[in-house]
This record gives sequence, structure tokens and C-alpha cells, in this order.
Amino acid sequence: MTSAREKRLLKIFSSVFLLGFLIIVFGSYFSLTEIKPTHGGTFKVGLIGAPRFINPILSQTNNSDQDLSSFVFSSLLKNDGRGNLVNDLAQEIKIGDNGKIYEVFLKKAKWHDGKNLTADDIIFTLNLILDSEYKSPLRLTWQGVEIEKIDDYAVRFKLKTAYAPFTQNLTFGILPKHLWENVSPASFALHEMNLKAVGSGPYKFSKLQKDKNGILKFIEFKAFDDYFGGEPYADQIAFYFYSTEEAAAEAFKKSEIDLLGQVAAKEVEGIKKDKTGTTFFSLSLPRYFAVFFNQSQNKILAEKPLRQALAFATDKKELINEVLNGQGEEINSPILEGMPGFNDSIKKYEFNPAKAREILEANSWVDKDNDGFREKSGQILEFTLTTVDLADLSKTAQILQRQWSRVGVKANLDIKEMSKIQTEVVRPRQYQALIFGEILTLEPDPFSFWHSSMKKDPGLNLALYENREADKLLEEARTETDRNIRAEKYKKFCELVTEDLPAIFLFSPSWTMVSNNKVEGIDLSSLNSPADRFSLINHWFLETRRAWK
Repeated sequence: MTSAREKRLLKIFSSVFLLGFLIIVFGSYFSLTEIKPTHGGTFKVGLIGAPRFINPILSQTNNSDQDLSSFVFSSLLKNDGRGNLVNDLAQEIKIGDNGKIYEVFLKKAKWHDGKNLTADDIIFTLNLILDSEYKSPLRLTWQGVEIEKIDDYAVRFKLKTAYAPFTQNLTFGILPKHLWENVSPASFALHEMNLKAVGSGPYKFSKLQKDKNGILKFIEFKAFDDYFGGEPYADQIAFYFYSTEEAAAEAFKKSEIDLLGQVAAKEVEGIKKDKTGTTFFSLSLPRYFAVFFNQSQNKILAEKPLRQALAFATDKKELINEVLNGQGEEINSPILEGMPGFNDSIKKYEFNPAKAREILEANSWVDKDNDGFREKSGQILEFTLTTVDLADLSKTAQILQRQWSRVGVKANLDIKEMSKIQTEVVRPRQYQALIFGEILTLEPDPFSFWHSSMKKDPGLNLALYENREADKLLEEARTETDRNIRAEKYKKFCELVTEDLPAIFLFSPSWTMVSNNKVEGIDLSSLNSPADRFSLINHWFLETRRAWK
């Protein structure tokens, strides 16, 4: 018989053996498996400003429009959130005739209503862009380009002259021909599909809600199971829209939203203090802000010495520290560091208020009545400085007003609502001096921002700049396929712009986004446009599971 002592030992040995066995089993399981994302869940995103056109050929002037269009609609190519162009609808691209022929072969994709996406949809969308009646901001970038059908799943683009950054053009979203072909130009911008959008991207429209004044407050999208890139992880994404950066930040701190698509610099510290379990994304973006002078609206601004004095009176370091909380870089030209054509040897206007006063005195601008502002021939040295009602830009305007007043210049501020800045200010060029931003691409083409043919809407030459030599350089550079030669032309162009001083270049800010740690899979670093941060939204996830490696 087994003694009591032996029984106890047997139980101990059995327990030890079982424990060891379980450790081996579970150890093997954990070593042979890993945590992977899985499908499920809903997350909420906050954006500043409501969309009007979730329509890729009309969305270029509104950040929220672009953000939502970026994942509702597919494009031939897209940016991957790390500064690279990658295939989207394009399966393969063949380039021929020294950069004047691009043949694009398509993946098999479906529209959200189940119809097949074909070459006819590509051709239809581009024809809408090129038709002036539809007023697409993209029209200028497609002048001189022809498109033809190779077969149902291939198209050919034919350029009259080579255009170095042409692949950037292929990021336009595609519209479904079968739904839009019978919509007239007059009804196009008013159609309900501009909000209840039907695309071919990873998420499709589900529902929306407006307030009593008809302003969009909320829109929801659900995963598109037949998406050609694979079923998205999150089941649903809900977007909430806020009129101010402060309201959006407060909603995030209260956990009403899981992700805030843009955080004003002044809100960062408050969120860090009041909200735990968050991740901030500081993203580089090829954009800059400047003061653009409309010399036709105020004759004082047509005096180059005055513009030089204003440049010397501008303390960019103070702007970056006070407005951007240090999250930005000083800039001195329309080509940013790291881009082909960046020229660090151009003329710079370092902060020097004594030099500014000297220039003004030499040009007969004096303060005769000791009121703090200069005058000449009975005219006060005064103009209006306009910008959009966003915290960072309005604060920039206030600081510039203060800096310039110290040298005797009176700048009257005109802070416009976001909804009015395009229609009442930018498009009709109704401003004297304008603080505004311009977004380039990592392979820049500054033609639309600085060529004299772009002085009027829909051109983007906000300084109404006109210089024949600069025009020639811009024309030649965009058709030059040799990157080194193109860079040299842009360097000379930058020299001309900084010498003529049609604008004061201020800073290039980082783009900050914040998420709670519930949303995973966000892999972002360098953007071509703000909307790129949603280009891989189908890879963001909330749920996980353990799976075999």
C-alpha cells in the first residue's frame, strides 16, 4: 500500500509535471502565435469644419472634403502617409515616349453599389475635370493631356510635352459614370451625392445628421466588404465636425471622439495634461504660410522698399514659438528644404527692425504727428491684413500687426470665417495682404502658385506675381525630366521671387494629429497633403486576436 507520505509526494510531482506541461504548451503557443488585428469596432474622428463636397473633383479647397474623399473614392495612385506614391486602382503603369505616354492597367474593383469600375469611369471623371462648366480646381493641372481607352481595364494618357511630376496627377479620385453621367453642370455641385457619396474606397456612406440650421454635424461610414484592397478592419467610422479648434480639442478631452484629425499648437499641452492614454503624431507636410501682397488693391504695397521694410520687421522666430509652440521651421522661399530646387543661398531678410526703420525713413515715410504711425504726402502707412478665423492664423496676424507697428506701420486686421475666405476673399482676390497657406508636393510644381497666367481664379497665384523670366523658368522646369536640371531652374526661380519680394515667407508648420490608444495601426510620418493621413485608414484597427505566425 502507498503511504500517506507517498501519496502527498505523488500529488506534488503530478502538480509539478502538469504545471511544467502547461508552461511548455502555453510557452509554445505564445512563441508560435502573435497578436494580430481583426475586424470589428467603431471609432469616432473629429474634424474642424464640415464638408460640402465629398466629391474628388470639387474637394480641393476644403480640408474636410479632401479628408473624406480620400477614403470614399479610390484613385489610380495614392500617397501612403510616409511620403511615397503607391498603387491604388493601378495594377501597373508603363511610361513611354520620353515621359509623354502613361499607360495604366487597372485592378478589378467595384463601386459601393456593386457595379464594376472600368476604364470608362476614369475617362468620364477626367472629362468632367477638363470641362470648364464643372468648375473643378483640378482642371489646370490637366490642360494639354489626352486620355484614351485601351480596353475595359486600361487607359492611356498622352501629354503634349513631358511633365516631370505627372504621376502626382494620378492621385485624383474616380467618380462612377453610371451615377453621375445624367447630372447636369448646373445641378452637379448641388446633388445629394456630394454628401451621400458613392465611391470605390474602403468605406461607404451609411448615414448623416444635420442640426436645425442644416449644418452637418455627423456622418458615418461602414466598411465596404468588396473593397479591392481587402475588407477594412474597423466596422464603422463616424466623423464629427466642429466649428472651432477649441471645441474639437474639448470633445477629444471628454472622450467624445477617439481621434482628432488636426490639433492647433495651443491645444497640445492642454490635451497632454487633461487626457491620458494618447498618441500624438507630428507629421511633416510640404506646405508653407506666407503674407501675400495684392499690390493692385493698395498702391502702398506696390513700393518694393516698403515690402522690404516689412520683411525686416518680421520676427519669424517669435511667430514659430508663440503660434506653433516651436513646432515649425522658418522659410525664406517658395521651395522648401529637401525638395529639388531648394536654394539656401537666396537673399534673406533676417529680423532687423532698425534696418526696417532706416528703409522707411529713406523713402520719406515719417511719423510727423508722433501718433506711432508713419505717413507720406498726407497718407498714413496703412493697409489691411486678412486671414482665416483659425487660432494659429489669427494669432499670426495679431503678432505681425504688433511687430510691424513697432516700426510705424499700421496693419488693420480682417479675420474671415472659414466658410467665407474662399468665396469672398481668395477667389475674387479681394485682399490687400493675405496670410494664407500653400501646399506643394514632395516633387514640387510651383507653376500654379507663381506663374503670371495663374493670377486669376482658379489659378493660385495669390501674390499676383508677374515676372517673365520666372514664368519661363517655371514653364521649362515642369517639362524637364532630368531632376538635376529641373532643380537648377527652380533655384534661379527662387532667387527671382525673393529679390522681387511679392510675399513674405513665414514658416512651415508640422501637422499634428492625436489619437487615443484604442485606435491602433496608424503608421504616418510624411504627408503630401493633409488628407494623406487617411489614405490607409482601412489598416487602422480596434480589435485584436492571437493567431499563428
